[in-house]
Amino acid sequence: MIVGKTIKKIEVSLPKMVKLSLGRFKKIVIGSKIKSLRRRAKILIFELSNGWSLLTHLKLSGRLIFRRKGEALKDEDKKWNHITYYFGDGSRLLNNDLRQFGYVKLVETGKLDDLFEKKKLGPEPLPKNFTLAEISAILRRRPKTKIKQFLLNQTNIAGIGNIYSDEILFFAGVHPLKKVLNLSPRQIEKIFIGIKKILAEALKYHGTSSDMYLDARGREGSYMKRLKVYGREGQKCKKCGGKIQRLKIGGRSSHYCPNCQKL
Repeated sequence: MIVGKTIKKIEVSLPKMVKLSLGRFKKIVIGSKIKSLRRRAKILIFELSNGWSLLTHLKLSGRLIFRRKGEALKDEDKKWNHITYYFGDGSRLLNNDLRQFGYVKLVETGKLDDLFEKKKLGPEPLPKNFTLAEISAILRRRPKTKIKQFLLNQTNIAGIGNIYSDEILFFAGVHPLKKVLNLSPRQIEKIFIGIKKILAEALKYHGTSSDMYLDARGREGSYMKRLKVYGREGQKCKKCGGKIQRLKIGGRSSHYCPNCQKL
């Protein structure tokens, strides 16, 4: 969609989102071409043609909306829009953020590995080289950690957020408060399978529109309809008919079925 496009102009209405001076930011980015787009953990990486990479973190309420040349902006495009990238072919990419927690920064592409090494990010869960043996080894290093907190810790596994950790644990039949040391080999295997399955399905259905999320074309993701526990406190469990409950773990909400997920 945007790979191969040249950035001709940038408008920034909320300078605090850009983690360097606007003058230097624009000088580096304007005129460059987007070579590739990838992700590491929850950070989007736009590799530019000039040896730099533009890193974007959407945090809780950010979204990137793409509009083709001549395509009118919708009301939701204009709300809380803080950065607009104008491409040479007349198309635009908008960075919206209601809560203003997101950010963009520039890093020399050759230094990305060093940056992510300093952040001590765990392995990506979807590639084939992420195996049951690897997650088992990581779990052994965190025996006293509650499994919900383990999944959310980006130094263990990168990219799993609150919604999908709930869904993974429901799939595995594991209570979110269960400590790692009390997991059976079968439960570990189910968690591993759940990570692969739930994240792949979430990508297939373009994510979960639980709050402000829209995909790059401004459309809501449809995975919300497939959620089994997240956001369903007080509703019937789709598996056993029991009541979904919610608790707080380390300041984060966790949804689960007490019948299907025993402690």
